[in-house]
Amino acid sequence: MTTTPPIVDLATWQAARDELLAREKAHTREGDAIAAARRRLPMVEFDGTVEVVGPDGPVPFLDLFQGRNELVAYKHMWYDGAPHQGQCEGCTMAVWHLKDAVYLNARGVSFAILTAGRWPEVAEFVEFMGYTQPWYSVRDVTGPAGGDMGYLTCYLRDGDRVFLTYSTTGRGSEAFNGSFALLDMTVYGRREAWQDTPEGWPEGHHPCWYWRTDADGNATWGPTGRPVPQWTRPGVTPADTLGRDGQFH
Repeated sequence: MTTTPPIVDLATWQAARDELLAREKAHTREGDAIAAARRRLPMVEFDGTVEVVGPDGPVPFLDLFQGRNELVAYKHMWYDGAPHQGQCEGCTMAVWHLKDAVYLNARGVSFAILTAGRWPEVAEFVEFMGYTQPWYSVRDVTGPAGGDMGYLTCYLRDGDRVFLTYSTTGRGSEAFNGSFALLDMTVYGRREAWQDTPEGWPEGHHPCWYWRTDADGNATWGPTGRPVPQWTRPGVTPADTLGRDGQFH
């Protein structure tokens, strides 16, 4: 039998839960304090007329704001020439969690996905995945509008002036990945080896082990794997190659 937490009566459980709740509230308050400090960061101005490429061709970066004053962008990694299953599994997981920005829009914030891929390849991938978010290619664009991929980035517009206000990568991008937050509430968590778990808990795997699976749902990083959401796409077939050279472009 898989190891489980000890079994206790409800009153004992509630006492332990209340003790943890005090720590959770402290964590929430510290998060609020960090967010307040984030709002006080300086910002960097850059040329908002620099062109990026979307479904309507080249457009100035200013257009991504859609008339709003703020913009959140996710910078999606890209493998040139790779088939759909060869595109970034981590970025796929991130982007899949924000398929509708209606609540951002309600607060005057637009959302877009930027990537360094060539637009014809990007457009095919977006159609295959069924994404409705605005996507743009920032290939060969330098500075805050382009640059390194795998980042979650925030911008501010003041008239025709555009500013970089915040950027984060790695686990900082978990902010809009609700599955991680829910998994962290469960008994066995993310089932990754780095987690601090009690003795006898299920063996952890390397980080992000479930980002790719084969056709039978088995986690795999081999050539038969696809990013998990791709198996829900109409007409998808088993994969046999990732078609990528191991380097992000």
